[in-house]
Amino acid sequence: MITQQGGKIQSLGRRSALKLAGAAIVAPYLWIPKANAAGRVVVRSPGGIYDDIRREIVYEPFRKATGIEVVPAAMTAGKLYTMVRSGNMELDVADITTGTLRQFQVMGALAPIPYKEFKFSNPESIDPNYKHEYMVGNFVYGIVMGYNTSVIKPGSEPKNWAEFWDYKAKPGPRMLADIAAGYPDLEFALLADGVALDKLYPLDIDRAFASLSRVRPAIRKFWDTGALSSQMLTDKEAVMGSIWSTRLLAAADNKAPLAINWNQHGVHVQAFSIFNKAPNLENAKKFVDFCLSDEIQTAFCLRYPGGPVTIPAYEKMPKNLRDRVPGGEMTAKNGFVLNAEWWTDNRQKVSDTWSKWVLNR
Repeated sequence: MITQQGGKIQSLGRRSALKLAGAAIVAPYLWIPKANAAGRVVVRSPGGIYDDIRREIVYEPFRKATGIEVVPAAMTAGKLYTMVRSGNMELDVADITTGTLRQFQVMGALAPIPYKEFKFSNPESIDPNYKHEYMVGNFVYGIVMGYNTSVIKPGSEPKNWAEFWDYKAKPGPRMLADIAAGYPDLEFALLADGVALDKLYPLDIDRAFASLSRVRPAIRKFWDTGALSSQMLTDKEAVMGSIWSTRLLAAADNKAPLAINWNQHGVHVQAFSIFNKAPNLENAKKFVDFCLSDEIQTAFCLRYPGGPVTIPAYEKMPKNLRDRVPGGEMTAKNGFVLNAEWWTDNRQKVSDTWSKWVLNR
């Protein structure tokens, strides 16, 4: 059971016997405090410092503007999936990656985003790459090539994934993402094999794994969490590798000797969806609308190392901050947006292939 104490969601240890994919899953239950006159909106969020920033930049300004209280619920994707499957919907809005939201869309759990009802924001200002019928971007972050500058001096790092793959020309232990991290680096494997940025999808799975096999001797470890990836780079267990930009920037801001090569980066989209059985449906619509205003997008991304999803907010960012986030011309020329629809439709095939490949040494 999950309760709210001191503004934070805390687990009380209640467990369910529900099974998902053959494994026991903790079923989420929320205890929501008594509403004020205007009510509340309950939002799944990543928690931690993310919520600390959003309370100041988003949740409290929204309460002042509307009278509606925001109750953030830090919940894993697995627990959220269990809640949707059970039909015991106690959340209004999901704030999570598009890959997870795509699964909920397939399950018929999402309501269309009511763009025509928006009053705080201008739907026309949302970058089309992040605007969809059942989900809309909240912020974006990159999956990039990171490297340790105490070992690899800036300017001598691999310039692209083909050079990263050539571990004889540029030696040093490397790392790439495990499927447990969400997405193995099939796109980078194909880029290393000569596929153009605009020709990646649909991904050629067999070609990607053949490419991964070529770099595998230099891979020290496939990381499964963002924390592990930044620790490996900082400790020089790997001196270069794929990593989420938010993780690397947080470590670099704490004086870790790390840097990013933004060439051929991927873009992850953290997005909003509204559940069609949301207990506070009208409040949920207002909340998503409020978060997409240019002012909120700019204010949040000035504090958090993600990129805004509205074009005016991106253009208002100082250049030194635009250089730290994906979006705009940098992504148009040097990056790609991960195709959540392709990954949802092909995840099982990738998973089966990955399971066989990791055992085939």
